[in-house]
Amino acid sequence: MNKLINHFPTRIWLVLVALTILTFVIGEEVAQGRAVMLSVLAIAFIKGQLIANYFMGLRHVSWLWRGIIMGYFVVVGGMVAIAYLL
Repeated sequence: MNKLINHFPTRIWLVLVALTILTFVIGEEVAQGRAVMLSVLAIAFIKGQLIANYFMGLRHVSWLWRGIIMGYFVVVGGMVAIAYLL
């Protein structure tokens, strides 16, 4: 059974795992502060985009739908940042 296997989703998944571990390490090992919070939010944004594009299939849809999802990530991330800063 020689099947052509697409390893790209596995690579994306490994990147997501690595980013999750990086987020954990940053949160546990680095002192608290705005830079730490912004870096964790940036990593979360990247992870959200990877999930939306490659696992939800939004990579092949119009920019309207991708923009809606990106806007959602920006709004939620902005509200988290505002809540942290206040």
